[in-house]
Amino acid sequence: MADRRPTLVKPPPVDESKAPIENALELTDLSIIGPDIFTNTRELWHPPNARGIYGGAVIAQTLAAAQRTVPSNFVVHSYHCFFVLAGDSSVPILYHVERVREGRSFCTRTVQARQRGACIFTVTCSFVREGSGGAQAASHAAPFPPGVELPGPEYEEPDFLGNKADGAFPFESFRCRPRDADKAPEHRKVLQWVRARGRISEEGGHQAHLSALAYISDSYFIGTVARIHHLWRFPFRPDQLDDLDPEVRERLDGLNEWEGYGTFEELKDRPAVGMMVSLDHSIYFHNPKKVRADEWMFTEMVSPWAGDGRGVVTQKIYSKDGTLLATAFQEGVVRLKQQPEDKKEKAKL
Repeated sequence: MADRRPTLVKPPPVDESKAPIENALELTDLSIIGPDIFTNTRELWHPPNARGIYGGAVIAQTLAAAQRTVPSNFVVHSYHCFFVLAGDSSVPILYHVERVREGRSFCTRTVQARQRGACIFTVTCSFVREGSGGAQAASHAAPFPPGVELPGPEYEEPDFLGNKADGAFPFESFRCRPRDADKAPEHRKVLQWVRARGRISEEGGHQAHLSALAYISDSYFIGTVARIHHLWRFPFRPDQLDDLDPEVRERLDGLNEWEGYGTFEELKDRPAVGMMVSLDHSIYFHNPKKVRADEWMFTEMVSPWAGDGRGVVTQKIYSKDGTLLATAFQEGVVRLKQQPEDKKEKAKL
């Protein structure tokens, strides 16, 4: 039986002239098989305790594949996808692009990501010709939130996140302290700065920056619901806390402090997340040519609704100069661990 490999073709050496996120998202053209077919050049990241590969990687690679099939003067403005099945990091992904429409001002693409012959992810995205809106246009944008400070030039992501050590994250984060813990969940916001590590190459062009933004946009997204509800979301029970390895406990304490959503003592009696997974993801790119994903971008996430085991989160993404770059939406499954009936009855007494 042949060995399973995460890529169809042996990956080339890492290109040191490109940013880590460019290497992580590199595609291999499979035109020898058929038109507009691509595959992942390198193995995709599977987060610890996750059901499948990091969704942002497939979001970014489907966008990158679609971008390869449009004229150079067209830029993406609208991206809508569905997560169908959990992706397996040990199996290559085939990206099939369909050229749905070619218009003077807009063109449309659909992309299917497939493993073992099954569709695991599907997206429809629309591209617009630059300057097609005319010299005069109605124009407005949500303002940059007041009182937000840019991370200092000497900032280094904390070691307890583990992102630098294992190299799994090709981007870094700076979490802003919550300002609205006393408000209702629908009014609480998760605020953070994000940027790709290193410098995105000139060869990658604006397409590489847009793919990087798409990759980053999935970070902590549906997890916003767990944070604003102060849910227990750790892969162990509260009564196992004291049995953790001291180094693991120290790392988790640092993570909790960094996020600012309560200590373990404050969270241990909160409801626990039983299942949390993304269902769909949409991005509206407002200023695609202004995206510089290797510079700090500010994200503001808020959830207008959660219920019936699902939640919806919206995200605004700004450049460091305050330009609204994109607005994203995500719905996901957010199911809580249910108490057995006998425990429910005891809780009433």
